[in-house]
Amino acid sequence: MTTHTAALHELLEPVGRCLTTEGARQLIGVRASDAVQKRMERFAAKSSEGTLSDEERAEYESLVSAGNFIAVLQSKARTLLQESSGS
Repeated sequence: MTTHTAALHELLEPVGRCLTTEGARQLIGVRASDAVQKRMERFAAKSSEGTLSDEERAEYESLVSAGNFIAVLQSKARTLLQESSGS
């Protein structure tokens, strides 16, 4: 886990404690739309090629940050569901 991700986990800990089991189930199912996924793939390819514009880089970084945010919340949701099932 990177320092950035660890800090995000710590920051979101109080949010995770607010989750209900139903909310956790729904949160685990959250996925980016096909259009957003394709846009991110295009940005990733352009980033690898070194051809991202400043505007595209800013959008790409925002999308990656949002994805990380959602991933941390989903991790907390999975933990809640495991604990509530006694696993």
